[in-house]
Amino acid sequence: MRIVVLAGGLSPERNVSLSSGVMVAEALRSRGHRTALVDLYFGLENWEGEPEGLYDAPAPASWRRVDHAAPDLEEVRARRRWKSGSQFGPGVLELCAGADAVFLALHGACGEDGRVQAALDLMGIPYTGSGYLGSAIAMDKDLTKRLCAQAGIDTPRWQVLRYGREDIPALSRSLELPLVLKPMDSGSSIGVSIAHDRAELAAALTGGLAFGGRVIVEQYVSGREIQVGVLEDRALPSIEIIPKEGFYDYENKYQPGAAVEVCPAPVDAALEVRLGETARKVHALVGLSVYSRSDFIVDAQGKPWFLEINTLPGMTPTSLLPQEAAAAGIDYPTLCERILMASLEVRRSGR
Repeated sequence: MRIVVLAGGLSPERNVSLSSGVMVAEALRSRGHRTALVDLYFGLENWEGEPEGLYDAPAPASWRRVDHAAPDLEEVRARRRWKSGSQFGPGVLELCAGADAVFLALHGACGEDGRVQAALDLMGIPYTGSGYLGSAIAMDKDLTKRLCAQAGIDTPRWQVLRYGREDIPALSRSLELPLVLKPMDSGSSIGVSIAHDRAELAAALTGGLAFGGRVIVEQYVSGREIQVGVLEDRALPSIEIIPKEGFYDYENKYQPGAAVEVCPAPVDAALEVRLGETARKVHALVGLSVYSRSDFIVDAQGKPWFLEINTLPGMTPTSLLPQEAAAAGIDYPTLCERILMASLEVRRSGR
């Protein structure tokens, strides 16, 4: 098959996405598919040959690594010569229209929130993963938690804050501690802060202004960080993440050796079943398809608390879903091809 792998885009997670894209493209090539790897935002503006030449072209070496810090998106915008407001770079949609399918290796608000999926749907272009509506719901942490709470799924108490700099002193005095502050629609723990005291809370709220002053503040639950993937409606083995320092933030996620990851997680059989059933329940509740990954905290009493769900989990060398699949006997190229084939079936059935 001819597959376009879309990566990059204009998202704080673009470097993670580019690394995922390289891995996916090479894995699909190893299974006999022709793949064209392209940056959603820059498109073909730096490609000097015919578009067809992108198929089987080697990936830029710089796309393989994930830097310690998230990229400066203003600098990314400045580098694009094509001064259009479109999130699709020049030639991207035309390239996708000529492929058999698009593998979405995108992460974050640009690619994981349903807008790219909706555009491809309108053009009749099949793509991997969930549809536009489930993607949009899952990207909105508040809406996802509302659905889960109504369905009886345990999730830490939360509220949505909309505030400006002038509101920070009063909020720093009034909010209940400890808490976690998160952007509404970001992933890879970008912008996430844990506040144990008033000074940390003021700093977290100040940092939240970079995300438009609209964030979720969530009850902090101390415990073990465990995540569970779902592949084709089945739960994969759970994985426990133990950061060597701090919490599982952006740097600890993507720098090799920054965290110990144990898969299957060392939990008893009853908890493993409960985690898997909850991950599958959230996956179905939000309206997702093919694959996802749910994040949990398991407290000292052994109770799992659902945090959020990811519709396009990372596929980098250190990502969790591929490790879970491997623990279930599914190697990386097979995982990519299964995601592709299951997605084509979902698109054909109109789900």
